[in-house]
Amino acid sequence: MQTMPSRETMDQIGDLFKGFADSTRVQILFLLARQELCVTDIAEAVDLSQSAISHQLRLLKQMHLIKFRREGKNILYSLADDHVKTILEMGLEHVLE
Repeated sequence: MQTMPSRETMDQIGDLFKGFADSTRVQILFLLARQELCVTDIAEAVDLSQSAISHQLRLLKQMHLIKFRREGKNILYSLADDHVKTILEMGLEHVLE
């Protein structure tokens, strides 16, 4: 087994999992695992206001779980990397066991 990570690293891991501690954020992450989406599409899919979704997206960006790109006037969101998708899949698999 590996040596114990530093306190800073453990804090970062704790912060990472805070991103998965809210069911709305998890819904957003599952949606973004399938495709890039704008705020409007996400809000419609999870049946929340654009304002509420924007707040959650801001948190997910701060946690480095999602990224975004501008396409004309639209901002499209996607998962930050494949690790986020793997964590989602592992969480789902664990819960469904």
